[in-house]
Amino acid sequence: MSRKKINFFNKVRSALFFALVIIPGIDLSAQNRGRVRDFGIEVGILPTGRWNGITDVQGVHVGHTTLIEGDSIRTGVTAILPHEGNVFQEKVPGAVYVGNGFGKLAGSTQVEELGEIETPIILTNTLSVSTALSAVVKYTLRLDGNERVGSVNGVVGETNDGGFNDIRGFHVQEEDVFQAIEKAVTGPVEEGCVGAGTGTSCFGFKGGIGTSSRKLPSNLGGWTVGVLVQTNFGGILDINGAPVGRELNKYYLRGRVPSQESGSCMIVVATDAPLLSRNLRRLAARAILGLARCGGFCSNGSGDYVIAFSTHPECRIPYRSRESVRSIKEVINGRMSPLFLAVLEATQEAVYNSMFQATTMVGKNGRRIEAIPIQQVIEICKKYNVLNLSKKIPEAK
Repeated sequence: MSRKKINFFNKVRSALFFALVIIPGIDLSAQNRGRVRDFGIEVGILPTGRWNGITDVQGVHVGHTTLIEGDSIRTGVTAILPHEGNVFQEKVPGAVYVGNGFGKLAGSTQVEELGEIETPIILTNTLSVSTALSAVVKYTLRLDGNERVGSVNGVVGETNDGGFNDIRGFHVQEEDVFQAIEKAVTGPVEEGCVGAGTGTSCFGFKGGIGTSSRKLPSNLGGWTVGVLVQTNFGGILDINGAPVGRELNKYYLRGRVPSQESGSCMIVVATDAPLLSRNLRRLAARAILGLARCGGFCSNGSGDYVIAFSTHPECRIPYRSRESVRSIKEVINGRMSPLFLAVLEATQEAVYNSMFQATTMVGKNGRRIEAIPIQQVIEICKKYNVLNLSKKIPEAK
């Protein structure tokens, strides 16, 4: 099974926008959407990569299948490919970190044990994990060179979109997973109400898929860290220190009954830094700090998982190889701190992008979830003097 060598984003961007306007359940008319940097919200001090997305890490591809049908199907699939080749034959070092384990992350125990990822990473809804797992295993078995493979550890994560999607209808099919993998491309990543983020919510507003990246200065290695999130969690939204959730009067513990709290967040971290599983797990742990900076707190009902991997060519693990990758020149512990900062900043911005790019949606039982009101948020950010921070702080050297 081969992947299509096309830049899906560039070729169909205008057509997709037109299609979304007329799709039932999505409202783009309320306000102009954009990424947070389009509105002067600059997160952190490190520069972004070219696309400000996980695809800034060389080799990483992302694809979506979005399912929006009738008045109750609001779901989908997102596929993240560590590189263009056969991932099973050239595995990548990987690690998993669990912020709060109220969720389902298929394949996590083998990643934890062996420190390797051998399939595309698939994100979908809670009840479609088994379907997605079956599909990614079949996809892997069909690849050239895998004809005699008898064991595959697929990696599939989820959040629960049952509030807006007919999750019990099992609408995600194996073909939807195959399509997401085949559509995976480098370049700009579609965000908001797409793929696995179609039916999600975040801080009481519409959530979705978001991404961001950071590039270290050459004297710190020049490495890139990219993050993709599937946001479906709650808390008290904070943007660069501005108490946006409180100002908008929508936050956890507002009123007598706890709300805006449960849900989940899947975080995928990619880097081209030469890291093996131990330091990848340390890197993954810092992504949770980025979630906290946004106002999330890994509540009891939230499944917050981080999957991290390295794309560095010398770190790849050939199938049935008898050689050890321990001979590579891995980033030493003492030089990890800049990477920790990079993943924190990229996670924080990816969460914001998932909300700013999402649109108001009407789903199951007529339930309506509003997109975050961008203009109000900008006014709050102005009030707390947190816009255009690069003009107010010294440039990072």
